[in-house]
Amino acid sequence: MSTMRDAFIEEVHARMGGDERIFFLSADFGSPRLDALRADFPGRFINVGIAEQNLVNVSTGLALEGFIVYAYAIAPFLTMRAYEQIRINLALQSQLKELNVNLIGVGAGMSYDVSGPTHHCLEDLSIMRALPNMTVFSPSDCNLVRKFVDYSIKVKSPKYLRFEGKPLPGIYADNIEKINIEDGFFELRKGGEICLVSTGYMTHKALKVAGALQWEGIDAGVVDIFLLRPFDPAALYSSLKDYRYIVTIEEGFIGKGGLDSIVASTLADNGFGGVIKRMGFADEYIFDIGGREYLHRLAGLGEEDISRSIKTILKVA
Repeated sequence: MSTMRDAFIEEVHARMGGDERIFFLSADFGSPRLDALRADFPGRFINVGIAEQNLVNVSTGLALEGFIVYAYAIAPFLTMRAYEQIRINLALQSQLKELNVNLIGVGAGMSYDVSGPTHHCLEDLSIMRALPNMTVFSPSDCNLVRKFVDYSIKVKSPKYLRFEGKPLPGIYADNIEKINIEDGFFELRKGGEICLVSTGYMTHKALKVAGALQWEGIDAGVVDIFLLRPFDPAALYSSLKDYRYIVTIEEGFIGKGGLDSIVASTLADNGFGGVIKRMGFADEYIFDIGGREYLHRLAGLGEEDISRSIKTILKVA
């Protein structure tokens, strides 16, 4: 299994040979695939050092000259330390001119589990979605990551790419040709009364929960939302409207404008009459040190926790 960052860098590297507009910048953050890119294109690779704010500044300058820029850093530091620069240089300016800057944030959610709350990234879904003119991409596997590269070159506006830090198994290996990035989501499983709506790492957990529930006679659908902004509310509602119960699952704070807000507002705006259950992290940081699943259980996001909530919703013993 490859990491999302290595899969993406490998694809960008392949495009750089035929497109001299592409620059790759790093905030002193490495990767095995990045070493090869830097060796082949030293004139179009820049390490700005541990300086995420300057990473955005330099990227903006290059984009203003017509270059396609990829800016690579640890997700919580890229989005929160450099938020003012992202807002003013990219979100604001891109309303007036083309700026193709792709912010690659590695370490989404609880990827850096044992590093503690300073390295956990639970706010980015909310704060990056709040910025006008900003695309927010939250993929669940490397197949989606690779497919996104052409989109990132074609769409000349700022984007935030929210990448998992650890290798994950493939989800879209057999149906990647069916995926249209512009759709923003894909129905991985068709269910009966209930559907789990997830993004990123949590789509893997949603599929495991749905598989376990099937053994108990509960047929749960799974919808993976990989483009949180922009997305097509009408298409999403069409995919969800026939369900009676919707459960949103995210590695982010609930009730703060993340995935749950996207789904809830879409359903409410279209008159959905069913039940919506939001699952994610409560309004507090976790200071306990442990692996990802341990932290999830503390937050009520373990597989058994999710299954129990679904059974409660369905009133199944």
